[in-house]
Amino acid sequence: MSLRIKHTASPVNIFTIMTNLARQENAYNLSQGLPDYPIASELNELLQEAVIEGFNQYAPMQGLVQLRENIARTLNDRYATGFCSPDTVTITPGATYGIYTALAAIIEKGDEVIYLEPAFDCYLPAIEINGGIPVRVTLESHNNFAIDWEKIRDAISAKTKAILINTPHNPTGYVWTQNDWDQLAAIIDVRDIYVVSDEVYDSIVFDGQQHIPGFLQAAFNDKIISIYSFGKAFHITGWKIGYCVASKEITEVFRSIHQYLTFSVNTPAQYALAKYLEIYEPQEAARMLQAKRDLLVNGLQPSPLNRLAISMGTYFQLYDYSAISDLNDFEFAQWLTVEHKVATIPLSAFYKTPQHDRIVRFCFAKKDEVIEKAAKILRHIS
Repeated sequence: MSLRIKHTASPVNIFTIMTNLARQENAYNLSQGLPDYPIASELNELLQEAVIEGFNQYAPMQGLVQLRENIARTLNDRYATGFCSPDTVTITPGATYGIYTALAAIIEKGDEVIYLEPAFDCYLPAIEINGGIPVRVTLESHNNFAIDWEKIRDAISAKTKAILINTPHNPTGYVWTQNDWDQLAAIIDVRDIYVVSDEVYDSIVFDGQQHIPGFLQAAFNDKIISIYSFGKAFHITGWKIGYCVASKEITEVFRSIHQYLTFSVNTPAQYALAKYLEIYEPQEAARMLQAKRDLLVNGLQPSPLNRLAISMGTYFQLYDYSAISDLNDFEFAQWLTVEHKVATIPLSAFYKTPQHDRIVRFCFAKKDEVIEKAAKILRHIS
């Protein structure tokens, strides 16, 4: 019996490849977005408390009500809105799951989904597995990856059912402005097009900027699902807990799919996060990671690496290495890991079609000493 594979991408993604190579070579791992520093001690204690207090069985399908209430309160306070409630928040086992389920709820076979490249590697398979037809709009490196709204208008067709966007943007660090949202609203206007908005780095925005959530867009907040991740906000990627925010109507459809995919999400972790939301400091992650970004950027100031537009959010900063090597970016990333013991991610991993840029992505969600030692090596490569 033969098995028909619906998606033909490599069975091992670039993040696994480079992290494994970093371990093999005992290299400083600035590749995968995987924090290497301790999480908040309160989260440790609250997770233990959850088990002791008996939160060990299935949680409700939509998530613990205390967690959904505290998420809604936190978002309403942060963005001065009344949009969020337990009826508009659904707890998920991570944001990748949220993106997949959102697309499953929205699209049918043959529907077109516009997405912007460079794009995180789960987007394309999530579209294709759900029967959608991916329509790529490329953000150009020579234009600092600015959004070309004319290209997006040209990509719209009678079959367009959804647009998948990401802000703050991995890997470029671009943060959408209100003008960006207004441009998207003008494009959607009266069309029957939904938006899936990956906002997992919402609390990691730098230099005084503020994230603008998709669900706040009055022009289409009945046609958008905003997707979040506690893994990014609280540096707990292994907990795999996220949530989605959408109108009550979209939430009902999302939950109708969600209940048959996983139904229930890790109960002790939900309890711990509900309690932690009552005591955490909202700006802590942004302050800490901005300091780490600056540590990397300043450390590489005398380097032959050429920094692209400074990251305004996320864990990541892009650098052009064309002054150092003519290798393609995958070969350069391997060479850098093996020969100089610093691991990175080639930008080509975020594209379906080759761009031939000589650009790599460094992750600065690392211990300061790791950033400093890696930067010292990178200053002297040639």
